Amino acid sequence: MTKPVVTVVGSFAVGMTIRTTHTPVWGETLRGSDFDMGPGGKGSNQAVGTARLGGDSYLVGIIGEDKLAEIAIDLYAREGVNTQFLTRTSQSPTGVGFIILNPVGDNFIILDMGANNLMDAAFVDTVEAQIARSDIVMAVLEIPVEAAARAMEVGKKHGVRTLLNPAPAARLDDSVFRHIDILTPNESELRILMGLSPDDPTPTVELARDLKGRGVQTIVVTMGGKGSLVLTDDGLHEVPPISATVVDTTGAGDAFNSGLAIGISEGKDLITAVRMGNCAGSFACRTLGVIPSLPYRAQLDSLYDSAFSR
Repeated sequence: MTKPVVTVVGSFAVGMTIRTTHTPVWGETLRGSDFDMGPGGKGSNQAVGTARLGGDSYLVGIIGEDKLAEIAIDLYAREGVNTQFLTRTSQSPTGVGFIILNPVGDNFIILDMGANNLMDAAFVDTVEAQIARSDIVMAVLEIPVEAAARAMEVGKKHGVRTLLNPAPAARLDDSVFRHIDILTPNESELRILMGLSPDDPTPTVELARDLKGRGVQTIVVTMGGKGSLVLTDDGLHEVPPISATVVDTTGAGDAFNSGLAIGISEGKDLITAVRMGNCAGSFACRTLGVIPSLPYRAQLDSLYDSAFSR
């Protein structure tokens, strides 16, 4: 089978992770454990994730000319991610993220996206030919909204499937939604997209329907241990979760989007692709760290078969 061409317009950041006994308050010093430093950024993670699952993956992004950028270069050489459209700059440092884990694997993250912030619509326009030859183009919101929005617009212009993972969530103009084939918020991101607080009690189904009315073709809401909610023109579908002993949820969303994107780009039907995403996300929860947790294709296929071939 020919590898599907996946173009990710997204972010790279070095992640620094530490586990604590509880969430600190201002002025408190905690002892931590399990420190880890390694490559991250949602765009980068999804480029690696789709490469591991069999995609011909290209990352469109910007990194600095510093020591942290070398972590990216080494990663992509090792993982087979094409860096033809990865730009280095001296104007800003490479992005960085600080990840704090509690004992049950929940996390919060603080980001300084650095060089990623230099991306704009004009930058995306320079890779229009690459997007046009892709089977799917993906974007995240760790880069400026105008860059992510242009990636969706260019993809739609050329008949390429478009997938936006709206993380971290930000308000989007309604004009952006009509260029998105698949939107993949989690439950809190869905609420932020609707201008609500992340814990607003409005039912998720109601919010997804309201958001779809703004022009998105398909909405896939990831709900952790509750699985995924899929809303299309044909109706509402619930895709069950894949059970896992949770060690670290940090990379689960990126793994999910990678599995979903590969399924779509290979021509799988939507529900099968979402199941692939759920399997990839479940797999990622079982290992500490992001890159170590992203499954290879054989691992994903094995988990899928055990879950759905009974």
